[in-house]
Amino acid sequence: MQILSDIELKDLTTFHIPARARHFAEVTSVDDILELQNTKVFRESKKLILGGGSNLLLTKDFDGLVVKVSIPGITLEREDMHHYYLRVEAGVVWHQFVMHCVDHGYAGVENMALIPGQTGAAPMQNIGAYGVEMKDVCTRVEAIHVDTGEVVSFTAADCDFGYRESVFKNKLKDQFIITAVHFRLNKEPRFNISYGDIKATLDEMKVFDLNIKAVSEAVIKIRSSKLPDPAILGNAGSFFKNPTVSFEKCSELIAQYPLMPNYPQASGEVKLPAGWLIEQCGWKGRRVGNTGSHARQALVLVNYGGATGHEVYQLAMDIRQSVMDKFGVEINPEVNLI
Repeated sequence: MQILSDIELKDLTTFHIPARARHFAEVTSVDDILELQNTKVFRESKKLILGGGSNLLLTKDFDGLVVKVSIPGITLEREDMHHYYLRVEAGVVWHQFVMHCVDHGYAGVENMALIPGQTGAAPMQNIGAYGVEMKDVCTRVEAIHVDTGEVVSFTAADCDFGYRESVFKNKLKDQFIITAVHFRLNKEPRFNISYGDIKATLDEMKVFDLNIKAVSEAVIKIRSSKLPDPAILGNAGSFFKNPTVSFEKCSELIAQYPLMPNYPQASGEVKLPAGWLIEQCGWKGRRVGNTGSHARQALVLVNYGGATGHEVYQLAMDIRQSVMDKFGVEINPEVNLI
């Protein structure tokens, strides 16, 4: 196990923000992690576990050990009459996993095509898109306790999935390194095309025989048209989570803004689209120095080149405050701030 020193992290995150790690190690197996845990650097350093770096904003150098998880492998463990059961290692790029499923006829993740990042981070964020979330397909998560080296298996219930939340972001934050994720996928597709522009895009594509490949292609087409490619323009996707407010608060806002989109939840609260709120505050397409809110999607903050983490952070806080001032609604970052 090789531990490197003073390593630039710019190319390991999708924001492409310059920041250095005091120590750095890349692991490609569970044995690598266990070996790394026995080193003095690991024991004595604060740690940052890094996957695809797609949901992270580095606002400064990291004075500790960055562990890049690059464990490869997708295994079909078994199947029954209705389902396929897969084990996917944490280092597998998420979109590659989705395409693997589409190619093999494993249904259930096609709506989540083109989400950046690695599979190991998917349960942490409970990633989701177009009406499908990680909690709908994940059965189990394997992880190693950072301090003890104990290998722990979490059921889906143990993960305590919520909206872009899980036990790994809350009660157990920074306590585990996810090494593998288990999935249950369908043999007979259960198509979910009512969200966003999927149905309209399928109609444009003249898809008459609905299949998971067509759905994935529609999602890719939509995401590509709305979201900037991180390889070309640094970003971390949606920077803020959609806020939820009380029914009473929503009613007050609709009285002022009759065209405001709103989505009632089973809890009785109402979810509001953060992108709409940000756009109404005049941020969409607005550039501030080397960063800004993207012209096609106000939720996406971008690095036009040369931006620092502090610049992006300050922009995010200014946007957050303007939404609070105008609507009295708090929007919180989805991106992890370091």
